[in-house]
Amino acid sequence: MIRHLLTVSTGTLASRLLGFARDALMAALLGAGPVADAFLAAFQLINVARRLLTEGALNAALVPAYWRVHDRDGGVAAAAFAGRVLGTIGLAVFGAALLIGLVMPLVIAALAPGFVGQPAFLLAVGNARLMLPYLAFAGPVTVMMALLNARHRFALTAFSPLLFNVALIAAAIGLLMFPRQPAVAALLMSATVGIAGLLQLAALATGGGGLAAPLRVSLDREMRGFLRRAAPGMIASAAPQLMIVGAAAIASASPAAISWLYFANRLVELPLGIVGVAMGTVLVSELTRATRDNAAAFSRAATRGLELAIGLALPAALGLMLLSGPIVRLLFEHGAFTAADSRATAQALTWLALGLPAQVLTKALAPIFFARDDTGTPMWAALAALAATVAASVALDRVHGVAGIAAAIALGAWVGALWLLIRARIRFGLMLGVHTRARLPRIALAALTMAAPLWLATRGLAPWLDGGHRLFVALTLAALIGTAVAIYAASLALFGVVRPREAIRALRKPGLRA
Repeated sequence: MIRHLLTVSTGTLASRLLGFARDALMAALLGAGPVADAFLAAFQLINVARRLLTEGALNAALVPAYWRVHDRDGGVAAAAFAGRVLGTIGLAVFGAALLIGLVMPLVIAALAPGFVGQPAFLLAVGNARLMLPYLAFAGPVTVMMALLNARHRFALTAFSPLLFNVALIAAAIGLLMFPRQPAVAALLMSATVGIAGLLQLAALATGGGGLAAPLRVSLDREMRGFLRRAAPGMIASAAPQLMIVGAAAIASASPAAISWLYFANRLVELPLGIVGVAMGTVLVSELTRATRDNAAAFSRAATRGLELAIGLALPAALGLMLLSGPIVRLLFEHGAFTAADSRATAQALTWLALGLPAQVLTKALAPIFFARDDTGTPMWAALAALAATVAASVALDRVHGVAGIAAAIALGAWVGALWLLIRARIRFGLMLGVHTRARLPRIALAALTMAAPLWLATRGLAPWLDGGHRLFVALTLAALIGTAVAIYAASLALFGVVRPREAIRALRKPGLRA
């Protein structure tokens, strides 16, 4: 499991780092005003569809279904089933893209009600329509990624999303070199999104030949059953993005609030993507295989996943909270993005980081249900998290502004995680093993041991981190993060959570091959 997690995490890390470069260029290009709010509102719509489909969502439903057909009827039948899924979902998503394009003003009015009657409304509608071709390509991309994951070919699915960011970075650099009006630049960036989707589809098609054949459109009983199971799972896997969209709907009434939330959330998505998406992608396959073995193997895989989730997410959350200000200033404060924008974004980031462990925990808990063909429970947990986020955003926005909305997102994340944890215990009798119960407090202690010197260092270096040269700040942050990681790793070893020899043995262990 660990080796597969590293493959997916490495690809996700590369994609997220390129995403930071993309967002830094977009911040310089558009700033945090009405044009940026309109572009980012449209981009979030496509991003939700992108995450809903491609980052573990359909994977969660298709992998168990694929292996069920494979075990029952053989590889040829599994490929035929995959061909029906690819043809049906591809056509359905293409039709959905056309329909959404026709009613886009209504969609934007629902997602950003604060835009109605403002110039940002028409800008958002135009941007979103230009981005829609990406949605049409996302259907086939989704199925190809899930099929490759089902065959434990994680490398291509992990690294193909890099093409999305490469295309947008190239467009942003071109627009910075040859400036246009911000509204025109936003439209050109929007058009590039569709091109990025085509590049990703082409890359996956070259490596997934033969996995889905023959290509057909079908709504037979087996396909209808699959779609009924898939739809709730897709909603469940998009819980973090749904919470952001729900909060952004409340924030749309405040100028620049959507931009601040977007850039803060991008920083949270780095550890969430590296850990959470990797957990969701790999655990589905591992737990599906364990389900076919015995209950003990399933329980071991599930509790190991929970332990890894907490062990990786907790220090990341503390690090983001302590370094929020310098990180935001370094990445985004240039061009049209001002110091005031940095302060608001850093404040939002501090609160969003409180929900990071819950979001990663959700990514580790949901596959426990997906592997048993239960996609309904994670869906209800996601909807409960969304409802809690929106309700808390309405209450906190009036008093605390964007910080209150960020706190509401963190609250919603914990509601969803606790929902799944309670249901897993009731449904499957999931209990933490003796070793896991002993290790979790020591993981928390190791994280606090890391956080204490990091807090002291940031206070001592505050004058230089706040106003120092950009290169100095970057090197200092790199040194602080590297030192924090070393302290955490040493603390885990000191407290007996991880033994170096066991970790090296796990990394060298060959992955399962289909």
